[in-house]
Amino acid sequence: MFQFSEGGGAVLELLLIIMEDYKQILIYVLGFIWILFASGYFAKFFKKIHLPLVTGFLFTGIVCGPHVLNLIEEEAISSLGFVNDISLAFIAFAAGAELYLKDIRSRIRSIVWNTTGQLAVTFIIGTIAVYLLADFIPFMKQMTTGMKISVAILAATIFVARSPSSAIAVISEMRAKGPLSQTAMGVTVLIDVLVIVLFTICFSVAGTIISGVTYDLNIFFILLFELLLAGLIGYALGKVISAILSLPAGFILKTVIVLAAGYGVFLLSHYVRELSHEYMQIEIHFEPLLVCIIASFSVTNFSKYRLEFQKILHDTGPMIYVAFFTLIGAMLSIDILARVWIIALVLFLVRLIAMIIGAYAGTILSGDPALYRRIGWMPYVTQAGVGLGLTTEIAGEFDVWGMEFATIIIAVIVLNQLIGPPLFKWAINIAGEAHLRAKTPKFDGKQDAIIFGLEDQSLALARQLQKHGWGVKIASLKKKEEVTDVADIHIDFIEDLSLRALRILDAVKAEAIILMLSDEENAKICSLVYENIGTKEIIVRLRDRAYFNRFHEHGALIVEPSTAMVGLLDHFVRAPIAASLLLGMEENQDTEDIEVLDKDVHGIAIRDLRLPNDVIILSVTRKGHMIVTHGYTRLRLGDIVTAVGSAESLATLRLKFEI
Repeated sequence: MFQFSEGGGAVLELLLIIMEDYKQILIYVLGFIWILFASGYFAKFFKKIHLPLVTGFLFTGIVCGPHVLNLIEEEAISSLGFVNDISLAFIAFAAGAELYLKDIRSRIRSIVWNTTGQLAVTFIIGTIAVYLLADFIPFMKQMTTGMKISVAILAATIFVARSPSSAIAVISEMRAKGPLSQTAMGVTVLIDVLVIVLFTICFSVAGTIISGVTYDLNIFFILLFELLLAGLIGYALGKVISAILSLPAGFILKTVIVLAAGYGVFLLSHYVRELSHEYMQIEIHFEPLLVCIIASFSVTNFSKYRLEFQKILHDTGPMIYVAFFTLIGAMLSIDILARVWIIALVLFLVRLIAMIIGAYAGTILSGDPALYRRIGWMPYVTQAGVGLGLTTEIAGEFDVWGMEFATIIIAVIVLNQLIGPPLFKWAINIAGEAHLRAKTPKFDGKQDAIIFGLEDQSLALARQLQKHGWGVKIASLKKKEEVTDVADIHIDFIEDLSLRALRILDAVKAEAIILMLSDEENAKICSLVYENIGTKEIIVRLRDRAYFNRFHEHGALIVEPSTAMVGLLDHFVRAPIAASLLLGMEENQDTEDIEVLDKDVHGIAIRDLRLPNDVIILSVTRKGHMIVTHGYTRLRLGDIVTAVGSAESLATLRLKFEI
């Protein structure tokens, strides 16, 4: 048998304790992962009722937390602190990556003045309001004047924070483009960068006041040193991330290493603080959020790995946010929230008023149009990641009142998250910068197509469509006298490519618009049709791939002649019968897309439909996603059914589905 000395036994006992601790942490992590699946599911439900995903994550955390179901225990929250740190590093990376200098240079004057106005006014009014409300906030009643000022400046700093991710989501959803959208995006990102610097200063000042240390010139120099240290470490971290991205490694491995590097900054900050206190009797605290945001800014603007870095942030974001916001929800105390919800509502209104004043001042200083003075505040209400991140840092630093502070501020952030996006959408509509797709016109019972461009290919296409029962007209920019009369095709001669011309062509009745002009002309028509007509199918013949994205973002079906020909020949080689069938080359056989409009067909399985004997349903397209069908697939109103069969049978099927 093995025998241990007294010292060896102590070492073994220590190892067993460490192993037990890690075992417990692993149990907490596995349990938390299961809760995250539930959080993701419930968040989708919140989205269906037009509430932000963040609200769903927070709600799940509250319900599963120690104050309701206790599925996430108090000890678990403490043990999962590393999840919070990794998430904060990621949030800082995401904020820094949005500050891409080339994107904001055209509106730099407006962005700078609006940022200055909002940051200064929101911070000053927020500080004054929280200080004046101190006697109504339970945990602040017994504080000294200095401590009240400290809490006030910390709260006001968080009021300044914005949400770049929410702004991007709204701009993408509205397809917004214009001065207001550009300025809003630039201001949102720049403020989130500056608020980290402001937080670093206020955090240091508040810590000094609350700890009772006399504020002298040495503390000022220490603060400058901390900011400089954060800048140097941030620059170094940017180089490290660039080196990681240059490795010949897989995407997942690079993502893990980048997140580990961010987490390492938090560990380094903690150790520097402890060691400086032990050996120098002063605390050197560089802000890890500031380090990460500087590193991300460096990679985004001064390295060749910007796109790969952004892909990591984009693909990793959903996992990080569900973990972070669910954990934040679990930290919230329901009993405290019940006592302070009125205070949270008052602070929400104070922040709103501060932003209105700040935006008004900023738009005047920048010389923006008068309209922006009325709506310039609307894009900046939303808060999320950075604000919550700063709140958790304060909660972790100040044990006595930190959680009560966090509960009030998180309630304010949730209100901002609920009200902010609709206000931003409203502002975009008022400014006329929304470019949403027009509502698709109702089917009038006859299939019509308009072909732009008069040439041999367009004439051949028109005749082919007419052969299959379509009503076809060709729109041409040529003069009537320049064109030889074509007896069997209707040709409209238009003067220009304008909305008026589309209305003259009665484009609203067309089920398909085919664009066969130059790429620039096609792009102009595509945009007009998308935003004003809403035609279901826009088909474009592409000449230059530089235009691909412009057509793609308008939902057009793009045909590139060279690649289309190669693909066609490939199909003839590998599956000649299928290719002939799909191209309608088999005698009395054709394929067709038919929309399900008949309510009597809704919910019926394909196997239960009475279809013509020679008809085969190949697929169903539902909300843009193709479904490979089987007999038990149930049809829904709005489904696009792709079927193959004889012309007569397809006509019967169309009658069954569309009437």
